[in-house]
Amino acid sequence: MNAFRKTVVMLVACGAMLLALPLAGASAAELLMLEQKGCAWCLRWHKEIGDIYPKTEEAKIAPLRFVDIHETWPEDLAGIRREAFTPTFVLVEDGREIARVRGYSGDEFFWFLLGEMLAKLPKS
Repeated sequence: MNAFRKTVVMLVACGAMLLALPLAGASAAELLMLEQKGCAWCLRWHKEIGDIYPKTEEAKIAPLRFVDIHETWPEDLAGIRREAFTPTFVLVEDGREIARVRGYSGDEFFWFLLGEMLAKLPKS
């Protein structure tokens, strides 16, 4: 096999492998943080976790989306029950609620509960 043909075969094989991989950041899941102005526990979460979360493996699985409970409820969340208690974290996949955690009592507990929530996602 000549060098050109070997190169073409190798490029086709590499392209096929890349197509089989999930796209980076592609996810049908998202983590909702239901919050409201004046919520002291929401503020604490933002101070302790807010800057860190987007840099984590968890964020690759379930990017974070903030939803103010007093604003107009987004149409794409019509199937997700509103909440009066904040913060509340809702793991959603394809518009369906997978898990919900009410409250925030510190960073270690948050990461533990988030791990439990993510474990409930259907395996692909």
